Amino acid sequence: MQNPPVLTDRTALTRNRRRATAFFLHEEVVAEVQERLAEVNKSFTAPAIITPFPQVWPDHPTLPDDETLSLQTASHDLIIHALALHWANDPVGQLVQCRRALRPDGLFLGFLFGGQTLHELRACLAQAESETTGGLSPRVLPMGEIRDLGGLLQRAGFSLPVADSFTKTVIYPDALALMQDLRAMGEANALAARLRRPTRRAVIGRAAELYHQHHALPDGRIRATFEIICLTGWAPDDSQQKPLRPGSAAQRLADALNTAELPLRDGPLKVDPAR
Repeated sequence: MQNPPVLTDRTALTRNRRRATAFFLHEEVVAEVQERLAEVNKSFTAPAIITPFPQVWPDHPTLPDDETLSLQTASHDLIIHALALHWANDPVGQLVQCRRALRPDGLFLGFLFGGQTLHELRACLAQAESETTGGLSPRVLPMGEIRDLGGLLQRAGFSLPVADSFTKTVIYPDALALMQDLRAMGEANALAARLRRPTRRAVIGRAAELYHQHHALPDGRIRATFEIICLTGWAPDDSQQKPLRPGSAAQRLADALNTAELPLRDGPLKVDPAR
């Protein structure tokens, strides 16, 4: 079996995180977890939270998002992967490790940045670098789309998989303030394929200019989009609901919709909506 490609320079990522001072998006995830757990008719007694910033989760058991997680088989009934999965070199492997560490009918909640995150900055940097240098280099972490990320849960063996998202729009004085805040979040460029020399000032300046042109608010400030995807899955258990076998329905769709079925010329039936 082939090893997954190395996307993240873990040494650089660790260095970036050690400098982090801004945790407001992680705090948003904490609040989101609390809301989602309040809607689950189940109590949890053996949770584990995977996070690079344990200080955001005081009084909760945490572990780092290492490539090999410090999890024991069937040892938890709740695992939360808190806004770190987007940096994983092997996200499916991380999900499999979490699923194996859950007890039957245990719950997994995974939060990560989605494909709409920083779409404004990514477009402006790409245009600025292309204009200034005639080429492109890896600058912003590629992030998955919700339809693709939801499929990872199934690949990892979770039952009842669901992927949904919410968006946070953050306002900054200008693009330079946004870039500074990304460093303060520990989300600066840690791509293995990144350039190992400082970015030209001309590129940064042009990107800031483009950002203001295309994404400025009436007062001159700029907006930045952060899409946070939540992956929800359960460790398989016999007590869980199962999909019905095709053809096993006890009631016709037409009866449920109060419509009439009309035969088509080639044989299949057509539902004719009631008027």
